[in-house]
Amino acid sequence: MGTRSGVSRDYAAGVISRSRPSALNLPVPFSVDHVDHVIKTALDGHTKLASDHLLHPELKGMLVDTVSTLVERLETVFAKTGSGKQADEKELDAAIVTRNRIYNMLLETILSLMGVERTWVGFSDEEALKAIGVIIGFLKNCEALERKELGEPVVYRCTIASQLERMRLVNKGNSLVAWIAKEIENGLEAESLTESYVRTVEKILNNNFYYSAYRKGLCKFGNDYALGLRWLRHLGYVQVSTNPVLAALAYEDDPYLWESFKKHVEENLRKQYPEWFSEPDKYADEIVMEATRFALLDNFYVFRVPFVLSKYQDGLVSYQLNPLIASDVDKSVEAARSFAGKLENDLRVYDEYLFWGYREPREKGRPNLVIKVAAAYPSSVEIVRRINEAGIGQNITLSFTVSQEVILGVTAMEGMAVAVGKGITPTQTYDTNMGGRLEDHLRESVAASLLLKTVEKMDNGNMMLLLEKIADGLGMRGEEATIFRAKDIRGKVELLTSRRLLGGSLLNEVFVEALVSTGVYGGREQVVNMLKTFEEAVRMSGTYVARRVYEIMFSPLNRSKWVDYLVRKYRIPRESAELIINRIDLLPASKRKPEDTFLTLSGRNVTNTEFPNHQLAVVKEALKEGFNMGDYEDSISRGVDQGILKVLMSIEDFVKAYEASPELNSLLKKAGIVENYGDRGVETSDWPSYGPCVKTLEEFTRAYLSFRRKILDHVGGR
Repeated sequence: MGTRSGVSRDYAAGVISRSRPSALNLPVPFSVDHVDHVIKTALDGHTKLASDHLLHPELKGMLVDTVSTLVERLETVFAKTGSGKQADEKELDAAIVTRNRIYNMLLETILSLMGVERTWVGFSDEEALKAIGVIIGFLKNCEALERKELGEPVVYRCTIASQLERMRLVNKGNSLVAWIAKEIENGLEAESLTESYVRTVEKILNNNFYYSAYRKGLCKFGNDYALGLRWLRHLGYVQVSTNPVLAALAYEDDPYLWESFKKHVEENLRKQYPEWFSEPDKYADEIVMEATRFALLDNFYVFRVPFVLSKYQDGLVSYQLNPLIASDVDKSVEAARSFAGKLENDLRVYDEYLFWGYREPREKGRPNLVIKVAAAYPSSVEIVRRINEAGIGQNITLSFTVSQEVILGVTAMEGMAVAVGKGITPTQTYDTNMGGRLEDHLRESVAASLLLKTVEKMDNGNMMLLLEKIADGLGMRGEEATIFRAKDIRGKVELLTSRRLLGGSLLNEVFVEALVSTGVYGGREQVVNMLKTFEEAVRMSGTYVARRVYEIMFSPLNRSKWVDYLVRKYRIPRESAELIINRIDLLPASKRKPEDTFLTLSGRNVTNTEFPNHQLAVVKEALKEGFNMGDYEDSISRGVDQGILKVLMSIEDFVKAYEASPELNSLLKKAGIVENYGDRGVETSDWPSYGPCVKTLEEFTRAYLSFRRKILDHVGGR
């Protein structure tokens, strides 16, 4: 590959960054055997797909022989790219790309065999370790060859650097995946890339909370973000939750994704949908659906292996429906079917490559998709029912209360029962508990109530001086200050006590001093103690709701009652009812602190979904001295602190979230659940006006419209 000084790292990195994979087309090109198929797929640029092809139960007991044959054939391919074999720059570039793709595919295979994937397939630890050893031996030879030819392993280093660079993109570097990239980089040794890389990865896995918790069966985990899934899959992540906010973030964080989409627009969409470009505003939502599908496509590919191996229970990707039609049953169901249909066409092609030559699965292309349904409207009940009846799973979202989560969770199970009656195997459904957003809302409500009580006792002049002093202390500036001045007193107070200004604690010093200065609640000590009491309680609010939902739906006694309910009402076999209740998980989400994860763990019917910076906080907390993972086993089944609960029950909107509604009580009675869960919970008719629903739906709608405008500006050439 040229002379010792003929290929610099910058040159190789540029060649690698410009390379693009070939298109996947049907029929799949002829291959002699699995090894031949893996090599062809990898050299066409689909290195992760090629690696995933080896993750199949039909290779159990044959993995080591297969990997040995693979590296034996790759040795010939690698040798052809060696020094002095290129006639010109074009051939040199092709040689660099070939080596890069070989390295990429083999490193990914090592990660999968070291990660949890080997347990999904059923490879024994001994078989996986032997296969890893074979790959390590080959990579060390490649590394030595590059040193001999070029003075250093140029392409190998660039390959690893490229992987780490993409990992650092996740959440602009504030993420577990970016932190792992830094750990790998720090652990690399220039004179032994292969050995130091593998040794560092092994250390990272063994010290990672998520990897250990998943392996021990403490819980399942999902990602609340659209990037970084490969590494998270190795740790045991089996779900990804997305929405318009996260789709937009993926395009912002990954320049390669945005450039790829623009290329997709020019090469494909202009030919397929010319009407989109002549009247983009008319087809705005269809265009956004396509932009979202494109952004999430790699998510679906990453999770194909766990989806198929788990028979549609794991490996799910959430897609949120257009929030502008979230209350319309027919439009929502049609949008779900339309998205699933388009996705199925993509996945059929991918699956033909992924499972080429294997007897299973017989059904290819089934979307590993759950549709996000906003639990913010009475019509959500019918939307959930109808989508589940079609065998498409849901992620029930914008849900903060016991009544929302249980009513819609049971509705999902009823829809699954209808699907089973039609011979359809139901897909997993997630019942989201947005505990962090409930916590935010309650904190804002408490803060606003305390401040209003204070200012109501003041004359107008002193009141305005106090509010303006708070605004200045909290850093209110520019347009926000103008909006503040235009609002009435309640509006001013609500703005000042919003999470954006007040932050994540009632003990914000500016807020504390404001309350102290009025003397309404006593001196500083009294005010601080009062706020600490409220803060301690509010921080547990989401966890307490999650625990009550889990008790009602999944405690051993109630679980059996729901199974009986499904058998009795839908006349399905008991094993089908058991399958259904196994296919619905409570999904604690929107975390604010590591405890939100630690206190909601269960090895059954729970998947915790985590935002990238939250994942990092959890891992770092678990690395602290004295942390014992075993202390949190089945933590979601624990009771609640009655002192904290008493404080929470003094907050009206917590009562609405925690107690059952009359409608829910009627449903529980039909299932034979007679415990007293109260009757002051938010009614179905009041879901649209419940505080956290209003705030979150407004945020998601704004994000959707902003994302839509960005996409339309490009498509319309504006």
